[in-house]
Amino acid sequence: MQDAPTIEIEKVAAGLQFVDGLAWSRNGYLVAADVRMNKLLHIQGGRPTVLKENSGGASGLSYDLQGRLYICESVTRRISRMDAKGAVEELAGNYQGKKFNAPNDVVVRRDYHVYFTDPAFGSAADHRELEFNGVFHVTPKGEVEAIAKWQTRPNGIALSLDGKLLYVADSDRHAVVGFDLGRDGEATNQRDVLKNIVGVPGGVKTDVDGRLYVAAKGLGIYSPAGKLDRYLYDDINVTNCAFGEGDMEHLFMSMRGDIYRAKLGVKGAFQY
Repeated sequence: MQDAPTIEIEKVAAGLQFVDGLAWSRNGYLVAADVRMNKLLHIQGGRPTVLKENSGGASGLSYDLQGRLYICESVTRRISRMDAKGAVEELAGNYQGKKFNAPNDVVVRRDYHVYFTDPAFGSAADHRELEFNGVFHVTPKGEVEAIAKWQTRPNGIALSLDGKLLYVADSDRHAVVGFDLGRDGEATNQRDVLKNIVGVPGGVKTDVDGRLYVAAKGLGIYSPAGKLDRYLYDDINVTNCAFGEGDMEHLFMSMRGDIYRAKLGVKGAFQY
């Protein structure tokens, strides 16, 4: 990673309403989910254009190896998947017959095991059917299992480069929780890997060297051992982040209606 004085940060999009999902397409552009606009946006060359209207309250986003986009639809309360032609299908809509609270963030492992968070923020708590805030696993066969049932609210979610570690932000406890993942996608050994995060932790990403990038009060960068290395910002609420660009060494950060980009000199840990 580059030394702090050499990190250049630039604004790449402005004037949006509330961006809560970011994902980099291998086709060379950034996808952003603006929850309040209820749209998916295509951002290339600093110009946002609409990728999908009426997004179902799209929040967290992730791609798979086939280039399909996975979408957390917080309003329609499901996980959907969109192919390169724009066709959308439902991947998961309920757990044991009860609708999800409001899916928030999602990640897809190379072998198509899908993991997502399902908190009940704000008005989502008024119509919830589940008695918990879940961290869910969807198998390649479409089976849905709850790997964690919390009373606190999970938010951002990320995988390590080798796909053996899952990280989940716990917004209420100001922590990031780790799980070990097995070959069949099973999750074990839940434990805190980061504690006492300043602000409300949202999006989480990892790089190829095992560092954690946590969007909260600022964007905190943590060593694999859980030590805070630095902030890119320390006084602005950051909602989410995602690696991208041709070298995969840029980190995009959303701050409500604005999106920034920082050249870090280290590659993000991609599963696709």
